[in-house]
Amino acid sequence: MDTTHPLGNRFRGYLPVIVDIETSGFNPKKNALLEIAAIIVELNGLGSLAITERHSAHVIPFKNAELDESALKFNGIDPHHPFRMAVEEKTALEQLFRPIRHAVKRNHCTRAILVGHNPGFDLAFLNAAITRTQIKRSPFHPFSSFDTATLGGLVYQHTVLAKIAEAAGLTWDNSKAHSALYDAEMTAEIFCEVVNRWRQLSQTLEQPG
Repeated sequence: MDTTHPLGNRFRGYLPVIVDIETSGFNPKKNALLEIAAIIVELNGLGSLAITERHSAHVIPFKNAELDESALKFNGIDPHHPFRMAVEEKTALEQLFRPIRHAVKRNHCTRAILVGHNPGFDLAFLNAAITRTQIKRSPFHPFSSFDTATLGGLVYQHTVLAKIAEAAGLTWDNSKAHSALYDAEMTAEIFCEVVNRWRQLSQTLEQPG
């Protein structure tokens, strides 16, 4: 991380934070948030975007949450497993929001913006959890986001996360997929690849003759 090159002017004052959420279904008001991961990216000494921090938490389902068996089978999460080391929803959010706020400040940004793969899903669950836990100040923009599915389709001709990763030259481990931290890390790697590739292209186009 090179704090002499803050991101405040790169994304209109927003700090990109890559988020992935695993849940017990598709309804953000009824289904539980079970895992959440946030990856902070910043500029390094060469001016390239890179991962600087990784944060994640396993989350205890909120009271009366609906647990869809098909969703649990898909992501392989047992919400009641004794070794999940899960925390309450509000605790998980507060633990993740704290370093994000610090990163926003040191990068001279106004707030964070969620980067996700089909981020409407993640942002809806994040906003629902914020409402449930009555957290008054979220570091994230409430409705804007960056979508790596769209970026992947534009740059790599793929919209599936695994396919984009492979096209970008990254190693995809299918056995780790649907873990919030793993999926967030891969999404972050792809986002950095696209941003850095665009920077290199822009520099090439700006060279005289």
